[in-house]
Amino acid sequence: MAQLLHERNAIDAEIAALMHRPMTSGHLGEWIASEIFDIELEPSAVAAGFDGSFRSGPLHGQTVNIKWYLKREGLLDTSESVRLDYYLVLAGPRSAAASSRGSTRPWCIEAVFLFDARQLRAEQAERGVKRGVASSVVKRQWEAAEIFPAPSNPIVVISPRQAEMLELFRG
Repeated sequence: MAQLLHERNAIDAEIAALMHRPMTSGHLGEWIASEIFDIELEPSAVAAGFDGSFRSGPLHGQTVNIKWYLKREGLLDTSESVRLDYYLVLAGPRSAAASSRGSTRPWCIEAVFLFDARQLRAEQAERGVKRGVASSVVKRQWEAAEIFPAPSNPIVVISPRQAEMLELFRG
């Protein structure tokens, strides 16, 4: 175990050098999303409510909170920030929100979702859903928000180059 952790620490240090931030799934997800979706990240990794803004495309200037969930369990950490426009969620394989015993959380991106933050907040309020950490997002909302690999959200159309880059991270 010690040897594996030494190897992992060395790899994490290489990744951190590329990102200029510590290696965590949150920081790495933000960096990957910024590269693929042309997002200007906030200078501080702890900016309240959002992680950055889109630099180009139909969402130019809109703020975004980026999440990378190594497993897609139907939950989303949400914010009450009125400055937040969108959630961009990178997600690993689908999984039930059950015990993680005997399983892994692979570092991959199987799907990408774009949620309108205000619309999601309104729908959750209508359903009486608790917002914040691990708030419930129903299956139809995930399906409507998907932009990769099966695009159903018309707000953003993934370019062939973006799809190619996302494919590099598939499991």
